[in-house]
Amino acid sequence: MSTFLSRVGRFSARFRWVVIGTWVVILAALIGVFAVGSANPPSGEADTSIPDSPASLALDRMNTEFPSSGNDGETLQFVFAPDGAVTDPEIADEIAEVLQDVEALPGVQSVSNPLDPSAPYVSEDLSLAVSTVSYGDLTDEQQIHYYDAALEIQENAPNDLGLEIGGSLVPLSAPAPGPGEGVGVLLALLVLALTFGSLLAAGVNMLIAVFGVGVGLLGVLAYGSLVPIGDDSIILASMLGLAVGIDYSLFIMSRFRIELRSGRSVDDAVARATGTAGTAVVFAGLTVIVALVALLVANLSFITEMGIAAAFAVAVAVLLALTLLPALMRVLGTRALSRRQRRALEAGEVWTEGATQKRGIMRGWSSFVVKRPVIALFSGLIILVIAAIPMLSMKTAFNVPGGADPESTERTAYNLILDKFGGVQSPLIVLAEGDDVASHVDEIESRLAGHAGVQQVVPAEFNASGDFARIIVIPNGGPIDDDTKDVVHHIRDDADEITGVHLEVTGETAIGIDQDERLMQALVNYIIVIVVSSLLLMIVLFRSLLIPLVATLGYLLSVGASFGASVAVFQWGWLDPLIPAPQGDPMLSLLPLILVGVLFGLAMDYQVFLVSRIQEMYHRGMDPKSAIREGFARSGPVLVAAASIMIVVFAGFATSEFAVGASIAFGLMVGVAADAFIVRMVLMPALLSLLGKAAWWMPRWLDRILPNVDVEGHSLDQAEESASSKTPVLTP
Repeated sequence: MSTFLSRVGRFSARFRWVVIGTWVVILAALIGVFAVGSANPPSGEADTSIPDSPASLALDRMNTEFPSSGNDGETLQFVFAPDGAVTDPEIADEIAEVLQDVEALPGVQSVSNPLDPSAPYVSEDLSLAVSTVSYGDLTDEQQIHYYDAALEIQENAPNDLGLEIGGSLVPLSAPAPGPGEGVGVLLALLVLALTFGSLLAAGVNMLIAVFGVGVGLLGVLAYGSLVPIGDDSIILASMLGLAVGIDYSLFIMSRFRIELRSGRSVDDAVARATGTAGTAVVFAGLTVIVALVALLVANLSFITEMGIAAAFAVAVAVLLALTLLPALMRVLGTRALSRRQRRALEAGEVWTEGATQKRGIMRGWSSFVVKRPVIALFSGLIILVIAAIPMLSMKTAFNVPGGADPESTERTAYNLILDKFGGVQSPLIVLAEGDDVASHVDEIESRLAGHAGVQQVVPAEFNASGDFARIIVIPNGGPIDDDTKDVVHHIRDDADEITGVHLEVTGETAIGIDQDERLMQALVNYIIVIVVSSLLLMIVLFRSLLIPLVATLGYLLSVGASFGASVAVFQWGWLDPLIPAPQGDPMLSLLPLILVGVLFGLAMDYQVFLVSRIQEMYHRGMDPKSAIREGFARSGPVLVAAASIMIVVFAGFATSEFAVGASIAFGLMVGVAADAFIVRMVLMPALLSLLGKAAWWMPRWLDRILPNVDVEGHSLDQAEESASSKTPVLTP
């Protein structure tokens, strides 16, 4: 493979303007497709449902047997929690005055009176009253305008009424990017400049990554202009595309600079870098792509969509690193080196690849770890295990009820109603089917009321043919409470206890519970696929059994640390003064999948960057410990730079006020730091030192049948030696 990729790099360098022009045309074409598609966007929204879940199937059956009268429009709840009883004459008069103002709001169709004796909505202790405000179908502009008008009522209401507004007319959306994101990108560029000692090289590296995100994202969006595509697919594709785009370009650019310093011509340096580092990039990218495409094992359409979109972004990053980057490296030439390195090269000082590096921070660190592998190993493990402990308390939910901000008036109103009325805002719907269901309905209702966690059972209603009954069950808790989940499972466990009657549970709460459980199962399946695929591909790449195993276990530890830190911060609120995003909610069910996917891509990058160099030194004849030192000294700076770039970029996004985006970025920031600086820079060299030559052991029969990837570029060396031997020697 190294020979083929070397030819690709040389071709791209030779016909650099053709390659650059081709990519520009591809970008322009994708922009055109997206523009045309945006003019006629597909109808509907991306489907994030699980149509074959028990609750979804029951909902379809219920909609057939109990046809709905149509959409009743939007609603808000005006929740009054005064200092005294809501029936106190003075307080009741104040509530009535506020509701009169509400009736005058634009778009309001009806306002219920919570103190109406015929239909009261008052808690038993008279401490809470709820008025339902109904709107019709609203446009996007009306939603914003009318909701702002309702919030003004709250601001002007007497403080002693304790008015909170439940529900929201405005759909949840990400806020505009803040300064943190821009600062993160600038810091990433600074890290690149410090790594290369050349702003031009740093700029090219960042340009390739950003261009790749543009091409990948436009490709996804162009597809999205034909069929609806979810925001999660776009988020995962852009984040993973940026991450691997920076890493892949950094790896090849670093090798290009080394080849220039060793005295090779620009064209030869481009070819050599693409053939060696490019081989590692191909395998790192292939491993990630296989794992992402394998998301189809979840058998969920929106998860498969996420995987394919992210895999496309990674594929674009690999192609750009192998074609556009060599073209730009040829344009850069020796300007990719720092001024000091260019002066040394002009003075005839050539850096020898086989020379041992006697000094350097990375060499010193690797020597420390190699000399004290047991201490390093246990120290790293202790840190990762402690960071992962909060994961044991991780809670997930497909949707968090009451809005995204735990401190908002929407969430406060939701919790007030939940405390006084139980789960009336998110009831369970039990569908009873049977030819003689009417004669059993009293027994059904009695059994339902007897379940622990049930507050109230509303009398059943029957369909036209009388073979279906719909029963509303009000749980004590909210839709994400464990007690509510237990109620759903208990009803399903006893679904056929009554002869001739079958029970099913549906409704928004039951659907959310099913979605969360299916996504958690999908996460388990996904991790299994990742582990298997990474083991197989790394066995081929490193021709070892133990190194892939150690690398995969290390990845799982870094994922655990990421999950644990995310729970501590966003579920427990440990860094509330530092993180502006809302905290205190369960993790959204999709976030673990996103974290696992992106971290896997980065972990494979770091593994390949580090160990391929150690492998190269070992195959050059060094003993295992010397190979660790020398390989670490050469690849360590690249790994540190790549990880530091990702950390500062993700740290910038973690300052967002958008809880979903901030939690993803924070989890990735911690995961990258754990994987790069503990797993790859502590655990990996420590274990390689302890294993010695056994780390590179491979059964002979397996060694014979595996393809030779040649990540070290041996075939290139042989080609150069062959060319040198055929060169005629001129004698005077």
